[in-house]
Amino acid sequence: QVHLVESGGGLVQPGGSLRLSCAASGSIFSINVMGWYRQAPGKERELVATITSGGSTNYADSVKGRFTISRDNAKNTVYLQMNSLKPDDTAVYYCNAASRITGAPLYNWGQGTQVTVSS
Repeated sequence: QVHLVESGGGLVQPGGSLRLSCAASGSIFSINVMGWYRQAPGKERELVATITSGGSTNYADSVKGRFTISRDNAKNTVYLQMNSLKPDDTAVYYCNAASRITGAPLYNWGQGTQVTVSS
């Protein structure tokens, strides 16, 4: 059974930072590309960043230079460091294993973690 548990969200002012964490089942973590996704109110869920098991990363244009994805394979945990946050970053953030080809999520979603950027 796959478990994805996101944490670290909260309310932050524009320009601030947050670090999200996602603990994943070992069975899916060790062999998969892991991704962070987000869904803003009234919008489709979108892929924000991915990281391969070897550490190669990719980012959506909207977060390049501000967000950094990383992973700790020993802890089966993936992180998202978010800096210079903007109100447009407000969303529920989710992690999942991602298709190597399309970036599409592979498993059921966890509960997500809410990020709100507001003054």
